[in-house]
Order: sequence, then structure tokens, then C-alpha cells
Amino acid sequence: MSWSVFAAAEPRFAAAVERRFGVHPHHVLATLRADGSPRTSGLEARFTGGELWLGMMPGSLKALDLRRDPRFALQANPGAGTGMEGGDVRISGRAVEVEEGEARDRYVEEVEPPQPFHLFRAGLTEVTRTRVEDDAYLVVEVWKPGGPVRTVKRA
Repeated sequence: MSWSVFAAAEPRFAAAVERRFGVHPHHVLATLRADGSPRTSGLEARFTGGELWLGMMPGSLKALDLRRDPRFALQANPGAGTGMEGGDVRISGRAVEVEEGEARDRYVEEVEPPQPFHLFRAGLTEVTRTRVEDDAYLVVEVWKPGGPVRTVKRA
């Protein structure tokens, strides 16, 4: 599912997630190595044109991982300290490489990435936000395609 479809279905939740990712430019991407073990890497993720884009240097291990197995998890940079304004945000899904076409051309025009590069469009399978409310409750919000945001609140 695309970011724009998710944002249309859950506009408040999508806006909160996008704001959280906007606090810092660099985030943590988890991919799967050939042996199935996890790999984490730094990444600049961008929300543009109704999509979540993952851009990478040519031949990077994370790009090769995604070409082999498109599953990923993207964790928003928590920033300094323990405040985590906006909560802890994670997006999981499947990445589809975009090697040519109008969408890639628009991305290049808007972002002006160093060339050459790999570009992946994120297809969402889960979006999660964990936050503290009123200094008393842990609130976990989870969205998956086909359903509304599910919220669990614990004291």
C-alpha cells in the first residue's frame, strides 16, 4: 500500500508519523542479509509525491539486500536525550526499486540526489507509533492495511 493511500485512510496518524520523521534527516533502515540476519543502516527517507522514498548510494549493501528481499523496517531517528517528542515511530513494508520513469524523474528534480543512486518506493505493511501520554500512559498505535489504527493504552 502506498503512503498516499495510508494518509487518505488515516490522515491524523499519517501526519503525526510524517512530522516525527521530519524532525531529523537521518533514520535507521533494517534489511535482511542473504543469510536472513538483520542489517541496520543509516538512511535519508523522504515523503514526496504521495510516496515514501528510500534513496541509496549505488551498490550499497542495503540496496542489494532490498533487491534480494524487499522487506524492510524504518525507524525514525530518536534524536538526542530521552524526550522523543512525537513518539517512537516505525514503518515496515516492502521496497520496490524504481529505475526509470516519471516518478523517478520527479524525485530527481525535487531532491537532486547525487548520481548515480538506487531509489525504492516503500509499500507499507505496518506503521507503529509508541508514545507517552500525560506522563502516565504508554500509548501504542498500530496500523495495518485493511483496518483502522488500533490503539492500546497502558498505565
